[in-house]
This record gives sequence, C-alpha cells and structure tokens, in this order.
Amino acid sequence: MTDNQNIRELADIPAVEVITRAAVMLMSAAAEKLGLADENPDESPHRDLDEARRLITALAGLVKASAEYLGPHARPLRDGLKSLQLAFREASAFPDEPGQGPGERFTGPVR
Repeated sequence: MTDNQNIRELADIPAVEVITRAAVMLMSAAAEKLGLADENPDESPHRDLDEARRLITALAGLVKASAEYLGPHARPLRDGLKSLQLAFREASAFPDEPGQGPGERFTGPVR
C-alpha cells in the first residue's frame, strides 16, 4: 500500500471514528498500565502509575475537547474515562486530592 492510498483511506474515515479510535487506544493503554488486564492488578508487571496518569490525562483532554462531536459515543467514553480514573485512585498508595487526579483538571473531581 502506498502513502497516497493510506492518505486517501484516512480521508474517507469520519472524524468521529478517528477520535473514537484514538480514545479507545488511550483507554486500552491506560488499562494495561494500571495492570487491569492481569488477574491480580497489584502484582502486574505492566503496572506503571506514572505512565497511566499521562494516558488518562491525555484521554480526558481528548474527550473534553471533542465531546460536542461524539454524539452517542460521548457517554461510553466518559464512563470509561471515569472508570480508569477511579481505578487509578484505588491503585495509588497515596491517592491524589479530589480534583488533582489524572485528567481531573478536565473532568472535575471523580468519586
């Protein structure tokens, strides 16, 4: 496949689909960094809360900035984001103050 074919294929994909795919990739990566794919997340060799914080914050910014364009996709993305934020809080030995957790500057405090 040539670069021109790739560009044309991307040009045919609606923006909402590109945004949703990016959000799902961020969600999946954050879940991995939280160790959620393992039977015991606390013992996951993939757990890296610093990396998870970055991914969740990026996801929150994307969801916040694109919410008006997402239509019916907005709610599941917000729900997934909130679940990741809560999982991060639960995984933290010293949880952030409300409003200071990953992405909370975009979403507000998560409880």
